[in-house]
Amino acid sequence: MKLLFDFFPILLFFIAYKIYGIYAATAVAIGASFIQVALFWMRHRRFENMHLITLGLIGVLGGATLWLQNETFIQWKPTVVNWLFGLAFFASRFIGRKPLVQRMMGAALELPDVIWQRLNSAWALFFIGSGFLNLYVVYNFDTDFWVNFKLFGLMGLTIAFVIGQAFFLVRHMKPQTEGES
Repeated sequence: MKLLFDFFPILLFFIAYKIYGIYAATAVAIGASFIQVALFWMRHRRFENMHLITLGLIGVLGGATLWLQNETFIQWKPTVVNWLFGLAFFASRFIGRKPLVQRMMGAALELPDVIWQRLNSAWALFFIGSGFLNLYVVYNFDTDFWVNFKLFGLMGLTIAFVIGQAFFLVRHMKPQTEGES
């Protein structure tokens, strides 16, 4: 359910694009992001960083798209988001005691420090690479292709990366002994 909630603005953007075009879709995405942040606040009485970052970027880049009637600004949003996440994973190696991925998943997994570092680096590279891939699509394909890539391509790559990560993690997990749960 959380996954659907997190992708709510993207899904509405996709639907609005198919019916009304890029500028209407951009306005819908901006509104959906505001609603997403407000609903999360009303339910949990806190904000989620990812939602706020996305709202800020969609507000600025989406606003520039609408004001200047130039779709390139909204097309840069996935790249900027991915690069910010990549930078956060990379910087976490030097800030704090644990890499970001360990802070996020450490309660569920017990891994050696070197594996946490490798996993963190993989996430950083994945996000940075995804940002460059988005730009490649923006500048080499039409808007229709980019919209489909944004929803299906980037999401598919993320799912494939997570599955690959699971196979990597299985090799490093300690087997449970009899009586452990």
